[in-house]
Amino acid sequence: MGTPEFPDLGKHCAVSDCKLIDFLPFTCDRCDQVYCLEHRSYIKHQCAKADKLDVTVVICPLCTKGVRLVPDQDPNITWENHVNTECDPSNYEKATKKKKCPVPGCREILVFSNTINCRDCKVDHCLKHRFGPDHKCPGPKKVETSFSFMNLVNGSKRQDSKPKSSPSTSSKWTTSFLNMASNIRASAEAGVSRLRGDSNTAWQTARGGVAQSHTSGQVEQCPQCGAKFSSVTTLVDHVQKVHERSGNRSGAKVTIDVCPKCSRGFRDPVSLVEHVERDHGGSSRA
Repeated sequence: MGTPEFPDLGKHCAVSDCKLIDFLPFTCDRCDQVYCLEHRSYIKHQCAKADKLDVTVVICPLCTKGVRLVPDQDPNITWENHVNTECDPSNYEKATKKKKCPVPGCREILVFSNTINCRDCKVDHCLKHRFGPDHKCPGPKKVETSFSFMNLVNGSKRQDSKPKSSPSTSSKWTTSFLNMASNIRASAEAGVSRLRGDSNTAWQTARGGVAQSHTSGQVEQCPQCGAKFSSVTTLVDHVQKVHERSGNRSGAKVTIDVCPKCSRGFRDPVSLVEHVERDHGGSSRA
């Protein structure tokens, strides 16, 4: 076999009745034997391992799942392992139940090629009932555009019921200081309003009773500064010249709040709070 130049050239066929020398032999990928051109197929040389790499799947009649048979293993053992571990009979109805057209009286089975999804009701139908009048389509769902006042009220209640996070120390001090400042401003405005009302009442009373005060000769007193006058006319002139023209009708004393860190004065308590938060980082300690 072979030549002096190529001593390994050519091999005999493994079939006992053939033994033909083939210079281009074929090696079987299952039994790893050498065969000639005529006996290269599994059937021709009756290969004992022809099904070594085959994949065999059996459909379980209980759960409709595929069971793969393991090569070189008894199929009964493979089947018993499937039944004891992964077999689920409840899956049979899901797998065997086929989807049909929902139109009453229609028995068309819906598959990939004959299924149409209605763009209005979003339900799958067959080709025969694909149009809206054919399957009595209710139409698209209407979007509610009306504004509900109760929803707004309920939403605000839910937001109020949420627990609020505890503020920091600086935030607590700022809140308390702002509350104190608002209380001081409210009391000051109330005092100014009361003094304005008293002065206006006295002025109107003085104007209405000029003639009577001249005849009676009684002493009149200014309700704002406490100055005394012999006549109502003099009192009226004093109020117009001193209190109205100077713009200080109330006669109330102006209080100045001092910053505890830099000793800077402020007439408005709110301005003092803003100064402390901006320049001193919200701390009132000197």
